[in-house]
Amino acid sequence: MKRPILIGIAGGTGSGKSTVTREIYKSITDKNVAIIEQDSYYKDQSDISFEERVKTNYDHPFAFDNELLISHLKDLLDGKSIQKPIYDFENHNRKKETVLVESKDIIVLEGILILYDEDLRNLMDIKLFVDTDADVRVIRRILRDIKDRGRTLDSVVKQYMTTVRPAHMQFVEPTKRYADIIIPEGGYNKVAIDIIVTKVNDIVNRKVK
Repeated sequence: MKRPILIGIAGGTGSGKSTVTREIYKSITDKNVAIIEQDSYYKDQSDISFEERVKTNYDHPFAFDNELLISHLKDLLDGKSIQKPIYDFENHNRKKETVLVESKDIIVLEGILILYDEDLRNLMDIKLFVDTDADVRVIRRILRDIKDRGRTLDSVVKQYMTTVRPAHMQFVEPTKRYADIIIPEGGYNKVAIDIIVTKVNDIVNRKVK
């Protein structure tokens, strides 16, 4: 079995990483794609109280269980299946349930800090960074956290000002230098996505031959 291709898609919160991921998935000739979200790999916090879990800084590198993520990616690259964790953002903890993910020819890893960790970077064949203006990102974050994560407007804004923005400037923004391609405005940049899809399809076709 030939080694799968691992594509990393990084960028700040609300930058459009998931949109880029979906657009790439839709455009790949062969839909033999597995998608792994870094958000699924926040650390298990069963050993601390809910009051303490609420204080979690989800935009700091220490919040992620990169050891498990790297282990799972290596398994997928070796053709093995994994049990991907599920994170519950309302309870600020990992769920007991998991999701079976089978190895595919193309594996897409997306998350804010996937380019921060050198061991993660070294696994990737293609590294992308979605670069979107801060005002657009914060509006998207507010809408997402209220709708999907049961948050209030006040809590989202407070979190953004106290942890999200400082962490973005300190940890996320500098990782642009590791990207092979920087995509301005995320999923709205059809030209960049077309170039990436053409490259991925070319790699897949060469692997098949």
